[in-house]
Amino acid sequence: MEKLSRRRLVEDSLALLTVTAAGSSALMPARARAQRRVAPSERLRIAIVGVHGQGRSHVNAYAGMDDVEIVAICDADTACYGPALEIVQKAGKKAPETVQDVRRILDRKDIDCITSATPNHWHALVSIWAMQAGKDVYIEKPASHNVVEGRRMVEAARKYKRICQVGTQSRSNKGMRDAIEFIHTGGIGHVYLARGLCYKRRDSIGKVTEPTPVPPTVDYNLWLGPAPEKPIMRKRLHYDWHWQWDYGNGDIGNQGVHEMDKARWGLNKHTLPVSALGIGGRFGYEDDGETPNTELTFLEYSDAWVIFEVRGLPTNDLRGAKIGNIWYGTKGIVVSNSYHSATAYDLLGNKIKSFEGGGNHHRNFIEAVRSRKHTDLNCDIEEGHLSAALCHLGNVSLRLGVEEPFSAKATRFGGANAEVWETFGRFEDHLAANGIKLDSAKYRLGRALRIDPRSERVIGDEEANRMLTREYRKPFVVPDRV
Repeated sequence: MEKLSRRRLVEDSLALLTVTAAGSSALMPARARAQRRVAPSERLRIAIVGVHGQGRSHVNAYAGMDDVEIVAICDADTACYGPALEIVQKAGKKAPETVQDVRRILDRKDIDCITSATPNHWHALVSIWAMQAGKDVYIEKPASHNVVEGRRMVEAARKYKRICQVGTQSRSNKGMRDAIEFIHTGGIGHVYLARGLCYKRRDSIGKVTEPTPVPPTVDYNLWLGPAPEKPIMRKRLHYDWHWQWDYGNGDIGNQGVHEMDKARWGLNKHTLPVSALGIGGRFGYEDDGETPNTELTFLEYSDAWVIFEVRGLPTNDLRGAKIGNIWYGTKGIVVSNSYHSATAYDLLGNKIKSFEGGGNHHRNFIEAVRSRKHTDLNCDIEEGHLSAALCHLGNVSLRLGVEEPFSAKATRFGGANAEVWETFGRFEDHLAANGIKLDSAKYRLGRALRIDPRSERVIGDEEANRMLTREYRKPFVVPDRV
């Protein structure tokens, strides 16, 4: 039997008493639960890892909860400590300890949970290490840097009986939850296509001719972690890693994974698809970015498709959405252009119903930590893994592809369905509108991948299967077995 700390025993006992006396704490408004007064012995003690950007939203969230104490802030860049500490100070809370090496906090008995907003290449390792050390985890999106990592995270959560939430916060917003329920209960009939949109302007990150010096506040060995030991070949260490394969997954795995998650959620699919095809390129400028700024991903299930579009160049919306989703059914469509709202239309374009409302994803994590039920999470690690894996499969296909002139598309797409052709046509129009000369330009046509959803492997393609994982730099190794 798992050994429980005195704090955890107290929490579980109090949770049981609360349910017995009041019916269920789940009936309390999220704000009330966040602000309830508790004794110090009841507080969940949290360490936040990675506080340069999104991690500060974690600090904001937990600094505002009276039943949570931030005891440590960890980042490989010590320059990130100040802004995070200022947030805690303004909330009137005790200043947490600052730690540069995440390994120093894993075995601490005074830490119950770890929340993390590191670069993508660290997501799986920090989560697995934390769960092995008996911590619950909130990990930012995308859940993983590659497909195999995501499955290992699921295995770790189940083996060590840990709560692991993924930061696709739309799943906690009432507007989106109501819209998805409407879709699932037949509001627009059979849904045969879910389209995800990431039309987000991304300018050039510039181009360097020699390595950028490591900032003096950074332990670069720790920043690299599992990634290969290479110099910084971009102007900025932070954020621009999103566009280099060793650390990021492009915009489909950055902003786009939110919309990919909602697309799959709306289709009510709980496995990988049976096929994947990625198409795209980096158009409009030459810089140190490696990932596509314009990308199409076609994911086929037995009775439905997910089509995902990334556009980093200026563009118009599609049916009112730029960053969002469109679900197509036999009786109508649902359009969402935010994390928290959506509108349903019939086939004639008449509005049927609107959905609106927010939520608190971090609070949902805390409530699940207290209940000890991963089913109470709005985005359990398995959901996060599957959605991230869809992004990874599109990228693997694209990276294994060949450069193709636009004029040759008819011979290479074969018998693709009408929605695929329509999407590719708009892809061409978008590039032409941004000054790309299609008569001389090329795009990367990905390798068609046939997938076994049960094994989560590509059928008959070992080169593709090798790209479902990576080589890890010791000692920062994601284990083959959990």
